[in-house]
Formats: sequence, structure tokens, C-alpha cells
Amino acid sequence: MSDKPRMQVRLFKPSVGEEELENLRGVFERAWLGLGPLVSQFEKEWSEYIGAKMSVGVNSATAALHLALTAYHFPRGSKVLVPAITFASTATAVLYNDLVPVFVDVDPVSLSMDLNDMERKITPDCVAVIPVHLGGHPVPMEKLMEIAKAHRLAVIEDCAHCAGGFYKGKRLGMWGDIGCFSFEEKKSMTTGDGGMICSDQTELIEPLHAHRWIGIDKDTWKRSAGYTSQEMLEARHWYYEISVLGYKYNMNDVMAAIGLAQMKKLDRMNARRAEIIRRYLDGIKDCKTIKPLLPYELENAAYWLFGVPRDPARQTHHPPEETRHCHGRALPAAPPASVVLAVRRPDSRRQTTLANLRHPAALPRSDP
Repeated sequence: MSDKPRMQVRLFKPSVGEEELENLRGVFERAWLGLGPLVSQFEKEWSEYIGAKMSVGVNSATAALHLALTAYHFPRGSKVLVPAITFASTATAVLYNDLVPVFVDVDPVSLSMDLNDMERKITPDCVAVIPVHLGGHPVPMEKLMEIAKAHRLAVIEDCAHCAGGFYKGKRLGMWGDIGCFSFEEKKSMTTGDGGMICSDQTELIEPLHAHRWIGIDKDTWKRSAGYTSQEMLEARHWYYEISVLGYKYNMNDVMAAIGLAQMKKLDRMNARRAEIIRRYLDGIKDCKTIKPLLPYELENAAYWLFGVPRDPARQTHHPPEETRHCHGRALPAAPPASVVLAVRRPDSRRQTTLANLRHPAALPRSDP
């Protein structure tokens, strides 16, 4: 047996470097780590990047979805349509607002919300729909928007997996009324943890600045600026109101510093991920038993993962055994995962493959 150390394969590895460190040095030198000027700058630059009139930085996409629904003040018990396959936050955000999630089947090819099933499940008490661009694959938004408009449904796009992507020439996140993005460590770009709400309807999301900051109508940085301002003669510059029942959902300047550097890399990172997916597609194109999980359309897209669906007929391992199998090969695994993920740190020269967790021999692990 070779004594050569095996490569430890991480599920995801963010692409961070000197640019992020330089921004963080500035934050440390100012000694203002909380909600401050860099959050405002990041919101402004993200709005320009995405083409939105306003953006609100928060500490997660879960918070973004929660507040996006909060903006509407829907009657308690109203229904919101969500896809049956998504991360829990898409549905829990509905519950946080005392609303009822209605699960819509997904299309077996795209894994996006099945629009026929969506239309079947619309009832008079449905008020909104949350399409999820799963894995970065766009929902057919022009069709969804047509249905939503006919039934007067608010559309909140869950863009956790697709930062920087387009669909039919329009940015994902700008098709609906509100777009919600994730900057969690494993996403297309990262702020460590973090999220963003964006919209062209400024009157709808502007109040969310207070909602994200415990309901306070003036954030700490703006109050602090008044302490030394020559223009601020008002002795009550420190005064603020808690105008709504808000949450501690704010982004901070540490997050924003990382995000400002990451945003400049986002297009390049998305392009690199597309190159890797092309390599995988070429590698399995002649395989009879291995097919791609999604109908990858790589032009202008922002795919977050590559996968293949599990073939139930070939299932031979119970989850504990397959997990041990993967861990023994330095692969991260947790039951009941059932797809192959191909993820790459965009600035790395090393490609990593995670073996199919249901069928560990289906694809070989790539060598260093």
C-alpha cells in the first residue's frame, strides 16, 4: 500500500484570497466591524451589478426570504406556493410569517417547480409563490410570471444557488417582485454567512432596513456619524425609534468587506464552474447509466453544482455502510445524499469529484 497521503476532498471550498484580506484589514483599521458604511457600499454595488433599484443586506438568505414575505403583511393563514424539492428555509420562511406553505411537485427533468401542478394548486387564499432556481438552473420565469400575474400572486425568487446568472437576457432575481440571494460559505460567492434582498419596488423593501435591525429606524453607523458632524446641530442626533417589531438580521461590515471582493470575482468564478461542468458532461456523454441531474444550459448560467440522479434499481447499500465507504475514501458524505456533486474552487488547479453516495463505484474519484 502506498504511503502517499490521500487528498482530502471537501464538499465545497470558497475561493478567497488577498483581495478579501485587504478589505478586512481596512475594516480592522477602522475598528468598525458591525453594520456600517461597507454594508451600504455593498448594497449599492450589488444593486448596480444585479440591475435593481434597491438592495438590503442581511445575515442569510433565510432572513432574506423571511423579510421578503414580511414586506407584504399577508393575512395570517394565507398560502404560499413552494417547490417540493428545496432547502428547508424556502418553506420555514413561510411559517415564520404565520403563512401556510403549499408544496408543488417539481418537473422530473429540470427539478424546477412544475408549473402545471403550480396552477392546479392555486386557490383563492394563495398570495405568493417562491420559485427556486435549484442548483442554478433557471425556472421558466416568463411562464411562471404569466401565471402569477393572472392570479395576482407576489413572486419572490429564491436565488440562493444562482448569483450572477441570467435567464433569457435578464438577471435571475429580477424577474419576480423580490429576489433573495445567499452568500453562505458554500454558495456561488460568499461573505462567510450573508444574504441580500433586491427589488425595483423600493417602496416595498425600503422598510426592511428597519425590520433587519430590530425595528430601529436609524442604524448605528448613521447615529454615530452625527456625533461629530458639523452639519448636525440637533442635540438629539442620537435619538431613534423602534418603529416595528424587527429582527437581528443585519449584515455587518466584516461580511460586506468579503462580499465586495467576492462580487468582483463572481463572473469569473461562474465561468470556471461552467468549464468544469462541460468537462463532466463530455466525460459521461457516452455512458448508458450515468446522466446529468439537470439539463445544463451553460450560456449565461450560474450553476452551483453538478449531479447525476441515483438509479433506484442499483441500490445495494444502506446509508450507514455507504457513508463509511465514502469516509474511507476521504470523501464527505452524509445519508441520504443521492447525487454526484462536482465542485471546484475556481482558482485551484485540482479537480475534485464526490463519488455517488448511493453507488460509490459509479464514478471514480479523480486523482490529484
